[in-house]
Amino acid sequence: MIDFANIEKYKENNRIEAKKAIGGLPRSIWETYSAFANTLGGIILLGLEEHADKSLRPVELPDPERLIKDFWDIVNNTNKVSANILSDKDVTIENIDGKRIVAIRVPRAQRSDKPVYIDGNPLSGSYRRNGEGDYKCTKEEVQAMMRDAAVKTQDMVVLENMGLDVFDYDSVKRYRIRMKNYRPGHVWEELEDAEFLYKLGAVGRSADGKMHPTAAGLLMFGYEYEITKEFPAYFLDYQEQFDANTRWTDRIVSSSGDWSGNIYDFYFRVYNKITQDIKVPFKLEGGDRIDDTPVHKALREALANCLINADYYGRQGLVIIKKKDLITLSNPGGFRIDIEAAKSGGVSDPRNSALIKMFNLIDVGERAGSGIPNIFNVWKKQGWVAPVINERFDPDRITLSLVIGKSGDKKAAIKSGDKKAAIKTLAHKQAIVVYLTENVSAKSAEIAELLGLKPTRAKEILAEMVDEKIIVAEGGNRNRTYMLKAQNGK
Repeated sequence: MIDFANIEKYKENNRIEAKKAIGGLPRSIWETYSAFANTLGGIILLGLEEHADKSLRPVELPDPERLIKDFWDIVNNTNKVSANILSDKDVTIENIDGKRIVAIRVPRAQRSDKPVYIDGNPLSGSYRRNGEGDYKCTKEEVQAMMRDAAVKTQDMVVLENMGLDVFDYDSVKRYRIRMKNYRPGHVWEELEDAEFLYKLGAVGRSADGKMHPTAAGLLMFGYEYEITKEFPAYFLDYQEQFDANTRWTDRIVSSSGDWSGNIYDFYFRVYNKITQDIKVPFKLEGGDRIDDTPVHKALREALANCLINADYYGRQGLVIIKKKDLITLSNPGGFRIDIEAAKSGGVSDPRNSALIKMFNLIDVGERAGSGIPNIFNVWKKQGWVAPVINERFDPDRITLSLVIGKSGDKKAAIKSGDKKAAIKTLAHKQAIVVYLTENVSAKSAEIAELLGLKPTRAKEILAEMVDEKIIVAEGGNRNRTYMLKAQNGK
């Protein structure tokens, strides 16, 4: 992560914190430890000072071995730090220009360890990282991390204050018909609705043996006005934005009152919308035309992932926006595993495991962690701009951006004009933000290579982002580098 031979090139950011530490371990080190662990991870450097130009230079640490011993003593003290998530290799002594510094590499904590907090109180001692600064987590952020830390996923909770009248049984009927088509002769086929919903995990029994909806059942089949009693911030929003002069040309919202408002019905309403412009080649199988493509399957996976992995107790609801050449899917809740692990596949840690089961039974979604890698692979085979995943904090939110169509398609570019260019620029900007989150800085040539653009176009986009105060530029033309704009505090 750090090239210690060129330490002067680095500056403090959302992944790097430098402290002189000449007088011993700084008190603020534990806030930074908590912040890195609860956000994206990072590196704490002891024995560096920040110069006027923000560059980092080593100082003479009197006793780095003593600093390390003190650090291990405190990080293993549960009265001070809730969890030690480090191994021996994460804390090292590095030599810079003959001066020794201490490097502490803090990984992103596993969800079972979050929140990582200090001084014995998660509500007052949990921190996160934002730009150059550590900020104290809100009560809402702490509660969200605690929900994710639970072994039992949040959608499996039995809602004992509700009865089975919260369900829209027309939704249940449509689900059962679809399941019968995909799984003819299933052993649940002849069950009454209540028993079927119990087997499905949409209903559970309380301690007194009575049937009540589970959180998953309420979300999947409930009426919107019943869902909001348990999930006050619940809101599903689909928008089509094809006209620059209007906010939207078509919209579906869960609170409209003219349909159930549950996630089962929302899924199919939205899926039909986002796929209606996808070209389907003529293909026969067993004499029947197959109106499906890898892109259709990837979009099903993307939509299902958005709904299944949302934190419905979180803020701001779930929003899907379709433009002519761009689809964005955004849901409340952060990643429960590392983003790179999610992209590589094979690891599955869903926020709502009962919802996965319900969707799987009607042939929607994947269980083995292959959904996101499949989306990336399909876009790569199509020759389209790579999908962009963006994770934000306070409140926690995941956004997946999917550009539809090839960037080099001249006919399509002529047909769509400036709108298509604007859409692709947005995706490129999102990709740059992600790259600069993972890397301290970058030159325009690196960005051009990352995005597959000509250097002049990459410089134009970077200049726009500087004007928009998303990033900052430093250095002359030949040595100019770009980095995320620091945001102190919240």
